[in-house]
Amino acid sequence: MSDLTSILDRWEPVIGLEVHAQLSTKSKMFCGCQNKYGSKPNSNTCPTCLGLPGALPVANAEAVKYALRLGIALGSKITKFSRFSRKNYFYPDLTKGYQISQYDEPICQGGEVIIRWEGLVKNIELTRIHLEEDAGKSIHAQTGNGTQVDFNRCGVPLVEIVTEPVITSPFEARVYLDRLKQILEYLDICDCNMEEGKLRCDANVSIRPKGERQLGTKTEMKNMNSFRGVERGLSSEIVRQAKVLENGGQVEQVTLLWNETDQRAEVMRTKEDAHDYRYFPDPDLVPLLVNDGDLIEAKTSVSELPYEKEERFIKDYKLRLEDALILTSDNKLSNYYERSVKAGASPDHAAKWILGEVLGIINEEGMTIDTFRVKPDRFAGLLTSIKMGKINNATGKEVLRKMLSNTLTADEIIQNDGLAQVSDKSSLSKIISKVLDENPDQLDRYRSGKKALFGFFMGEVMKVTRGKSDPKVLKDLLVLALKD
Repeated sequence: MSDLTSILDRWEPVIGLEVHAQLSTKSKMFCGCQNKYGSKPNSNTCPTCLGLPGALPVANAEAVKYALRLGIALGSKITKFSRFSRKNYFYPDLTKGYQISQYDEPICQGGEVIIRWEGLVKNIELTRIHLEEDAGKSIHAQTGNGTQVDFNRCGVPLVEIVTEPVITSPFEARVYLDRLKQILEYLDICDCNMEEGKLRCDANVSIRPKGERQLGTKTEMKNMNSFRGVERGLSSEIVRQAKVLENGGQVEQVTLLWNETDQRAEVMRTKEDAHDYRYFPDPDLVPLLVNDGDLIEAKTSVSELPYEKEERFIKDYKLRLEDALILTSDNKLSNYYERSVKAGASPDHAAKWILGEVLGIINEEGMTIDTFRVKPDRFAGLLTSIKMGKINNATGKEVLRKMLSNTLTADEIIQNDGLAQVSDKSSLSKIISKVLDENPDQLDRYRSGKKALFGFFMGEVMKVTRGKSDPKVLKDLLVLALKD
């Protein structure tokens, strides 16, 4: 990292990202086979996705709708007449010897992704969004005894989202990827599980001296299997290119594979250009025609996007930016928060408890907000009980844990378990007097100037009341008692 910091003082990285997102359709892009991860190898296949002679593809209408939804959400220009092309290359898991993709007539052109970090906002411009099919998966034997191929992934629908070369640091690339993943999940078109290969990223990176306009020679990086891996891979490649140039060498246009284990890039092949793939329109597929009805349907299916929701949460609920960013990081989490507020919880109180206790339990128990067993109405009832002084915060945390294992309301648990807060001044005064009588040495030390012992007396009273004392009432009464 120190090498990168020094290099960024002299060199400017120019980064473009290509993200492949598997669409969550029920069937594949050009046939009726199941689009399902984890099935028995080669069980979700047919003559079409296997590329057998005579089989004809038919475009998946749902995948087209998903691509339109994404394009509308990102402000792309929708191409009303687009084509599928054949991208020709040989690889063992590409049975046809070509991939059906889009080339010079993609379904979406342009657009932008709004990113935000450390109070800064930037629009990452897009070149295009296009539809294509995925290839199969090669499984290399750990013992080195050959390679097996699973063709289940052949034909799974993808959107490829290509940025302009406007990203200027590895960290910015990671922020962009986080935001794009968030948008795809908000739109409910991809579940973005990187462990299952449903979201993959390639990067093109070059560097140029600070202040220069001319682009340097770019390299392409593949096999970065996490956003953190993308950041590390880009950092490593920027440092490598700078050292090559500063030692009088020239950067070669190659494709690199990132080795996460060894934390280094390895040359895979000399980089191809578009003409190497011999693109031509696929004669088996009719052009895609998008009409006004398709556009209207796509627009109505796009709900509030992350950046818009962040702004609204800050404005309407008076939340801090940091809190709004976490609450809106997941659409289901933001819905949980808003439903809690609508059920009667105050916005600031709900935010504090969700960001603290609720997310703490979810992380601890390996849950999601979907499987969190305290639904918003019960959660709001708990916060109301705390706000009204029926229980204090400490007891509230205990009640929340109890609510996970039953369907009772907070008030029912408080009553059944005798957890109501002790706020009666007469009762608390008697307990305070008893505690002071039982701790004469500490009382003398406090009155002689050891004011830090105040916390000791608070704790002793809380022990007697089993943590159920109203802290504010207790503090006021204890201050008076200790003056005697």
